[in-house]
Amino acid sequence: MRTLFGMILGALLLLAGVYAYDSMETSAVANGQGAQVKRTIVNWDVAASSWQALKVRAHDDWLRISSK
Repeated sequence: MRTLFGMILGALLLLAGVYAYDSMETSAVANGQGAQVKRTIVNWDVAASSWQALKVRAHDDWLRISSK
């Protein structure tokens, strides 16, 4: 049980770290107005659309399974 908790906590910490890094790299406030545009580690628009698709599919599957 501790192993599972550790893996989940590690994944959450990794996501939080990547999000914080990406936020600081693409922030005009952190880098100034004349800073060069840098690429982020994660394409957050694609990640958000994939997450939304996963939620919709899980909801639809839950409705299908629970109606039987």
